[in-house]
Amino acid sequence: MTASEQLLRGYLSDNAAGAAPEVLAAVAAAAAGPAVPYGNDPLSQAVYRRFAELFERPVAVFPVSSGSAANGIALAALTPPWGSVLAHPDAHIDNDEAGAPEFFTGGAKIVPVGGAHSKIDPGLLRPAAGRKRGDLHSVQPSVLSVTQATETGSVYTVAELRALTGIAREAGLRVHMDGARFANALAALGTTPAELTWRSGVDVLSFGATKNGTMTADAIVCFDPALAAELAFRHKRGGQLTAKMRFQTAQLGAYLEDGLWLRLAAHANAMAERLRAGLAAAPGVRVAGELGANILFCHFPAALTAGLRERGYAFYADRWEPGIVRLVTSFAHREPDIDDFLAAVRALTQNA
Repeated sequence: MTASEQLLRGYLSDNAAGAAPEVLAAVAAAAAGPAVPYGNDPLSQAVYRRFAELFERPVAVFPVSSGSAANGIALAALTPPWGSVLAHPDAHIDNDEAGAPEFFTGGAKIVPVGGAHSKIDPGLLRPAAGRKRGDLHSVQPSVLSVTQATETGSVYTVAELRALTGIAREAGLRVHMDGARFANALAALGTTPAELTWRSGVDVLSFGATKNGTMTADAIVCFDPALAAELAFRHKRGGQLTAKMRFQTAQLGAYLEDGLWLRLAAHANAMAERLRAGLAAAPGVRVAGELGANILFCHFPAALTAGLRERGYAFYADRWEPGIVRLVTSFAHREPDIDDFLAAVRALTQNA
């Protein structure tokens, strides 16, 4: 999906965008000739080594077909069925996965821990991390799960992340990162993949790519060798060890090649910033929360929402609360797309 021939009017989600041309070319190239199945082919092995280079240490990599599979399988290796996963109330694992984490973990409970801008508050995490420890009548705090970037587009800084993982470590909790938009967070912060993950105390990362240029390929990245064997069996048992794994690893390889993934994410972030700046000047529009990545939450008058939809623009509205809309930009949006949307907003608000 590109904006080269017509304006891109979709802001529902970045997973509505198509695939990067480089990714498509890599899949086509992987189709030539036979290959050893289940990720044992040379292409897949080379991609696994690329992940190790990227994160500056040996890692175990398990390609999956969706972020929900990545989150569920990763959490299952980090908590017993009687454990609890501490996560923000806005977290995708609690709101948008139809109980998949509970399914994969065999019943572990997600316990919400609040905080502004969809980021967990350290002051609230500390008591939650030790709640009813040793009480046979209660689930046991087992995992801290942080979303990076968050569901509202904010981003944990390295210092914020380390404050949370430090509390988790003190309480004996493992740490999982839902990185569906990991590239967007990384591009916004300008740090390194290592600093934003294992050097900040993360054990397992759900590495998202489908929202930023791949088709059917995300991955679980494990930084703790002690967890790798269990993850391998759970990966198979969860139906994610595909026979023709090379088609997923081809996508991931192209995604990481020459920094493509960060260029795509930085572009999506820039489009969100352009959108935010324009909306901030529109009468009756209020931009909510922090902007760090490629998601905007705004308050729109009902007439504006209706008018934009009549003009063919797609976005979520009133799902979170009345008057609140979500706008998500992607690598496929271009400046004319954003400017066209802002022009429509100005026309509708000036005539209101």
